Amino acid sequence: MNILGISAFYHDSAAAIVRDGEIVAAAQEERFTRIKHDSRFPSHAVDYCLQSVGLTPEKLDYVVFYEKPLLKFERLLETYLATAPRGFGQFLAGLPVWLKQKLHLPREMDKALNHAYKGRYVFTEHHESHAASAFFPSPFEEAAILTMDGVGEWATASFGVGRGNKVQLSHELQFPHSLGLLYSAFTYFTGFKVNSGEYKLMGLAPYGEPIYRDLILEKLIDLKPDGSFRMNMDYFGYCHTMYMTNRRFERLFGGLPRKPESPLTQREMDIAASIQAVTEEAMLRTARHVHQVTGMKNLVLAGGVALNCVANGRILRETPFENLWIQPAAGDAGGALGAALFVWHQLLDNPRKSDGRDRQRASLLGPAYADEQIRQFLTGRGAKYHAYSDEQALITTVAELIDQGKVIGWFQGRMEFGPRALGNRSIIGDARSVEMQSTMNLKIKFRESFRPFAPCVLREDVADYFEMRPHEDSPYMLLVAPVRADKRLDSLPASLQGLEKLKAKRSVIPAITHVDYSARVQTVDPERHPRLHRLMTAFKQKTGCPVIINTSFNIRGEPIVCSPEDAYRCFLATNMDVLVLENQILYKHEQPQAKQHEVEEYKTRFSLD
Repeated sequence: MNILGISAFYHDSAAAIVRDGEIVAAAQEERFTRIKHDSRFPSHAVDYCLQSVGLTPEKLDYVVFYEKPLLKFERLLETYLATAPRGFGQFLAGLPVWLKQKLHLPREMDKALNHAYKGRYVFTEHHESHAASAFFPSPFEEAAILTMDGVGEWATASFGVGRGNKVQLSHELQFPHSLGLLYSAFTYFTGFKVNSGEYKLMGLAPYGEPIYRDLILEKLIDLKPDGSFRMNMDYFGYCHTMYMTNRRFERLFGGLPRKPESPLTQREMDIAASIQAVTEEAMLRTARHVHQVTGMKNLVLAGGVALNCVANGRILRETPFENLWIQPAAGDAGGALGAALFVWHQLLDNPRKSDGRDRQRASLLGPAYADEQIRQFLTGRGAKYHAYSDEQALITTVAELIDQGKVIGWFQGRMEFGPRALGNRSIIGDARSVEMQSTMNLKIKFRESFRPFAPCVLREDVADYFEMRPHEDSPYMLLVAPVRADKRLDSLPASLQGLEKLKAKRSVIPAITHVDYSARVQTVDPERHPRLHRLMTAFKQKTGCPVIINTSFNIRGEPIVCSPEDAYRCFLATNMDVLVLENQILYKHEQPQAKQHEVEEYKTRFSLD
């Protein structure tokens, strides 16, 4: 039986295929259209999912959408009526797309499926989809479930339990009270883009002090011991305007929102530290309460707030839960996957067996490209490349290049599903390098210098470098852990403030050690990432270090690369040294000059001037 799950129209549209209960394909629309966080109907992602398993639309048994649009429209209408006439402009701005598309989803899905699908359309609730995406692929037979995001139909957070082939949500928090929207309000106020800049706010937090924490808890959010809360909506504009915050919010924090791309000040750093502290406290209180109510030893998470990997690490270390599993595509994209799994298990009552391993297939669910396809493309572009038939020779060469300080585009196997590059569409480098963080940020990624990079570490060595349990699994880069004390260097000089802290060498792996001595850890094992594990093993044998940098293969403003063409274009337009496309190695100095108009078009498209 083949079930197609779809998420669309709000953030990160995606599609996923579940065949007889197994996840076989999933991808975000942005990877094909090259429009970051593309929210349009995911026609390209649907086509990929069908083609990847040799399906035509008429062979589908069910098509399921990840939320109930009529219920969501009800919330929008009620919110408008409750705030009228202030929200009339916002209501008018959003109405056309509702009347044209969102209220006519069966028509839109018919169009995407070439009117060939004759079966039933199913609509699950938003947080049901999140819950299903968190529990059903998890390695647990039973677990507590916690979902937290901006807003679905009405719910902004929910919890319950998963057992066997069923999920049951028993509690929820409703709009407008939302931890996700609270965090996004501060993302907006500090000058970053809502729904994509939240990572930047989290990365900026360690440069500041949480001096506004008590003010936030006093004026903006009434946080209860069980993690529930109410927000003081007098300070927020998102119910009735196009802006997240208002004048009262500005007066509370001493000025206007920071203008995008303007210099960061200590105010923004302290605000970031403060809202991060409040968010962590809310998530910790909620997790403890969920444990108290459910009595479970395992916890699964989904929803956009579950991408706050600093809070996730604290939940694992500081709450009674023994084990934690987080959906790698925790945001709306993962809702497509969850919706399909919900139909298979919950509605059709098909059994689910857990064997202690997750069923996410390493979240490598996107397109792959054969050597023949890659060579045909490179030959057509006149690219100079070195083809390897001996894998060990390729591995040895790349390990030596990393040791030489080269920045390498690493393109292997199937593309990742979710916001993190997990070793198949990655830029990799030497974590021991003092200069590597600023080099990658400014010359490769074209992004803010303060942004931290994540480490890949061999799973067998994780406890030697990070404060984690021996062989502890973190394959999806969703946990932050402290670097071990014996790997740290002297503490930061008190004279260094704000972004000056970047100047200090913080550990023996400085390129991935944040200013608070933390790192967003990805463990690499031979089962999920066999070639990357072999590469890192060779690098460890050469250098004694089992850790490398892993960042997503893209530049600022661009989605992670999907195809060899995407990778080659990014390679030429940046200061990357080497590109590895499956079994082909390309060196920048050997390449013909990129056509100037192509480079300029690329830079203009992604604002790289």
